Amino acid sequence: MDHPVSRVLALLELLQARPGLTGAELADRLGVDERTVRRYVARLADLGIPVRADRGRYGGYRLLPGFRLPPLMLTGDEAASVVLGLLAGQRSGLSVGEQAAESALAKIQRVLPQPLRERVDAVEQTLGLTSAPAAGPSPAAAALFTLAEAARRRRRVHLAYRDRRGEPTEREFDPYGLVFHGARWYTTGLDHRSGEQRTFRLDRIGAAELREARFDPPEGFDPVRQVVESLAAAPWTHEVEVLLTTTLAEARQRIPPSAGTVTAAADGRVLLRARAQNLDGMAVMLAGLGHPFTVLRPDALRDELRALAARLTTWSGGSS
Repeated sequence: MDHPVSRVLALLELLQARPGLTGAELADRLGVDERTVRRYVARLADLGIPVRADRGRYGGYRLLPGFRLPPLMLTGDEAASVVLGLLAGQRSGLSVGEQAAESALAKIQRVLPQPLRERVDAVEQTLGLTSAPAAGPSPAAAALFTLAEAARRRRRVHLAYRDRRGEPTEREFDPYGLVFHGARWYTTGLDHRSGEQRTFRLDRIGAAELREARFDPPEGFDPVRQVVESLAAAPWTHEVEVLLTTTLAEARQRIPPSAGTVTAAADGRVLLRARAQNLDGMAVMLAGLGHPFTVLRPDALRDELRALAARLTTWSGGSS
C-alpha cells in the first residue's frame, strides 16, 4: 500500500487540479473511504493548508481562494525527468527565452538529493545530440504562449516582426499552428498584410497581442507540411553544387536531407545539391565529410574553403 503521507500529497494535487471534487470522488481516486478523506483534509489543515468543504448538490472540497501553495514536491524519477527534459530542450533549441532553461536547470539541481544530483551531472557531462541548436536568439516565451493560445482559440494576433533583412513590420495574423523544425520555432497561417498564407520565425517576433477577431483555418490544414514546404520554397543566397568522391550510400548516411540532396553522377561520383544563406557552415560540413570533392558552384564557396584551410593551418601551427 502507499504510505499515508503520499496519499495526503496526492489529495493536495487533486485539490489543485480539480477543485470541487466531492468526498466520494476523492475517495474513489485515492482508493480510500470518505472517512479517511476527511482525516486527510484535517491533516492538510494541521499543516496550514486551508481546505473548504462546500455542502449541497454542487458542493465539494477546494483550497481557499488566494492560498499560495507550497513548492512542487517531486519524486526522484520526476525530478530527473524534468532535468533531462530541460537538458534536451536546451541543446536541441526547443527551449524558449534567453537563459531560461539554464536558470531553471540550476534551480532544480540545487534542491536534488546529492546521489541523484551526481547521476544527473553525469548525464549532463556525457550527453551528446546529433543536431546542434540553431544559432541566434531563442524565441520569447510570451510570444510562444500568445500564439499557442491564439491558435487554440482561433483568435487573430497583432505581430511586431522583423524579416530576414531586419526590416520591422506590423502584421495582423491568423495563426493556424506552431511547428518546431530544424532547431527553430515557426508559426504558420494567414497574413492579412499580404493576403497569403505565410510562415514566420518566432525568434523574429518582437511582440504578439491577441485580437478579438476570430478565424477558421482551412479544412484539413497541416501546419507541419505547410512550414516544411514554405521553407523549401524560400529564396536562399547561394545555390550549391558539389561532386563528392564517395558512394551514394555513404553520402546519404553522412549528409542529412535537411542539408541537401544527393544523387548519383554520370562519372560514378555523387552530386550534392544544396542551398545556403551563409557558406561558412557549408565549408565546414564539406571539410568534415572526409572525402575528396569538387565545387561546381558557387565560386564563393571555393574562397570560403580556402579561408577555412588557412584558419585550420594557423590554429594547427599555433598549437604545436
